[in-house]
Amino acid sequence: MKRVGSRRAWCKIGVSLRPTVHSRCKSRSMESARDPTDGASAGAHAGAMCNRYKPPPDVRTIELTWEISRQHPEGGRWWDEVLHPRGQGPFLRRSRDDAGYSRELAVGQWGLIPWFAKEPKLKYPTNNARSEELAAKASYKEPWARGQRCIIPASDFDEPNWESGKNVWWRFRRADGRPWGLAGLWNTWTDKATGEVHESYTMLTINADHDPLMSRMHRPDPKRPPDRQDKRSVIPIELEDVDTWLAGTVAEASTLLRLAPAEVYDAGPVEA
Repeated sequence: MKRVGSRRAWCKIGVSLRPTVHSRCKSRSMESARDPTDGASAGAHAGAMCNRYKPPPDVRTIELTWEISRQHPEGGRWWDEVLHPRGQGPFLRRSRDDAGYSRELAVGQWGLIPWFAKEPKLKYPTNNARSEELAAKASYKEPWARGQRCIIPASDFDEPNWESGKNVWWRFRRADGRPWGLAGLWNTWTDKATGEVHESYTMLTINADHDPLMSRMHRPDPKRPPDRQDKRSVIPIELEDVDTWLAGTVAEASTLLRLAPAEVYDAGPVEA
């Protein structure tokens, strides 16, 4: 059986085992594409999300940030340097093979491949998923119900700002210098024809119409009122909430589907 993508198990050392990313953004959200299985789209207009982010450049950064035992002292990277939709990126999830509790790193396609897919390269995009619709959308409802949540490490991500009347790219880093841990869902899909196993993931987003920073991003829709633009934001998961996100119940994880405070961000126009 051939595996597309990879996973490497990591356990926290101690008394308990606990789980303690350059194409620019498009004008239309990849998450707003029609899900062919649910008979409805996200709407005629949906707030756009960025389709470019940069993962940490070395596995050691991930190990140190998320307090994972040192399994790769030589360091290295086996994922894309800059992530585009359908590129190969790293994500952290609860280990599937541990009857207790541990965490593993997987590398897979940025664009979740749902169980009903006929082929790994979908005709519609699944790199972003609207958090408000996870329980209803055919592509995401089973991974969400089964607790297949993940953390997507990112050094930075870009968003378009149209306040000047033209697109000015902004870059978003954490003010504390750490990498982002962004909320996601993962899935493993097997090609019935070839036996190939494909790892994949999607990045979750949330409405940001009333956020003082993220509501300034993306081109406004003149057909919508200012307070109903459906601007979107990624969902950062803080280090103290990683346990709950990876291992909690659906109800517990749902409490973490929220916007980050403005002080978390170090954001501004990308320098030429």
